[in-house]
Amino acid sequence: MTDFTPFSPTAEPPATPHPLADEYARAHLFFEARDYTEAARILAPIVDAEPAHVAARLLLARSYYHSAQLRRAEAEARRVITHAPAETYAYLLLGRSLERQNRSEDAAPYLRLAAAMDSSYARGA
Repeated sequence: MTDFTPFSPTAEPPATPHPLADEYARAHLFFEARDYTEAARILAPIVDAEPAHVAARLLLARSYYHSAQLRRAEAEARRVITHAPAETYAYLLLGRSLERQNRSEDAAPYLRLAAAMDSSYARGA
């Protein structure tokens, strides 16, 4: 696992100019290969280093969801919504994560909001 350290003016430059971007790309490859647990393992330090990186956080939430780590998926989806309230898919993901935890009543408002923001997310659409 690669350790990420905050920027330091006295630190040696990284071997690649954008190690986080490289790791994000690698995580995306694992996600596409349906190795969601490995994708999540790679993404967790990325979102720790860059908490406002919405795409990485959303991919982490999706990785957790698809690997049945539903509480983690829920927490990450909520963080995405906090950082990017217009991120429609985060509402859908949060609603579906809550549903899979048998919390349909809690899920309903998020699923309705996702459907209102994007009609393709409506049930039966």
